[in-house]
Amino acid sequence: MDWQKHGRHIFAAMPEKPLLHTCLSPALLHLYDLSNTAVVIIDVFRATSTIAAALHNGAAKVIPVDSVEGCIEIGAEMGAITAGERDGKVVPGLQHGNSPLEYPRSFIEGKTLVLTTTNGTRLLHMALKKGATAVVTGSFGNLSVVCNYLLASGKNVLLGCSAWKDRINSEDTLFAGAVIEQIGEHFTIHCDASLAAASLYGAVKADIWAFTQKTTHYHRLSAYGLQKDMEWCLTKDIAPVLPLYKDGALVAG
Repeated sequence: MDWQKHGRHIFAAMPEKPLLHTCLSPALLHLYDLSNTAVVIIDVFRATSTIAAALHNGAAKVIPVDSVEGCIEIGAEMGAITAGERDGKVVPGLQHGNSPLEYPRSFIEGKTLVLTTTNGTRLLHMALKKGATAVVTGSFGNLSVVCNYLLASGKNVLLGCSAWKDRINSEDTLFAGAVIEQIGEHFTIHCDASLAAASLYGAVKADIWAFTQKTTHYHRLSAYGLQKDMEWCLTKDIAPVLPLYKDGALVAG
C-alpha cells in the first residue's frame, strides 16, 4: 500500500476542528480576529449571571447598554426596567441593581430589562464593533447550555472575559476554564490564555467558593454584603438559558 498517498487521503478527509481562544481582558480584544467567531461574553460577577437569571425567569429581552445615560434614555422610551451598576453599586437614576436575585419570575416575566454594567456590557459592545459573527453571554448559571451552543455552532470560539476595568480577574477566567474542560477536545486550542484558564479551573474546581474568597472581586463585592449574589453566580446550570444577541437585544436563544 502507498502509505504516503493513503495518509494524505485520510488527512484530507478529516474535518478541521474550529479554533478556540480565550481573551482574559477587554484590553486585549483588539488582538483577536472575530470573523466566523462566536464570542462568549463572560462577566460572572455579575452581569452575565444576571442576564441569564432574567431570561430564564421569562424576561422578554435584555438590552445591554454601555452607558448610564443610554440606559435611562432607552428605558424611558420603551417603558422598560432600567438596571445596572458602577463599581458594584446601583447607579442613581436606575431602578434596579445588577443582582441575579432581583429578577425572579414573579417580577421580570414578560418585561424588558435595560442593563448597563462596569465591565460586561462594555465588552459586549466592543465585540459587536469588532465584527463578531455571533455573541452570547455565559456564566456558571448557564454553563452547559453555552457549551452545547458552541459545539453546535461550528464556528471558531472566543471566550471573552470582562475582567475588572481591564485587569484580569479570577472568576471570569475560571468560567473560561470550565468551558474548556467540557468541550475543549472538540476545538483546536493553541493559546496560553486558554491553557492558564483550564489549569486554574482544574486546580480549584473541587471548591471554587473557597478559592473565590481569596480574590479581589470577592473582597470588593462582599464589602457591599453581596456574598449570596456571588454564591448564586458560582452555581452551575441554575439558569439554563442561552442569551443570544439579536437585533439589539439579548433574547432566549
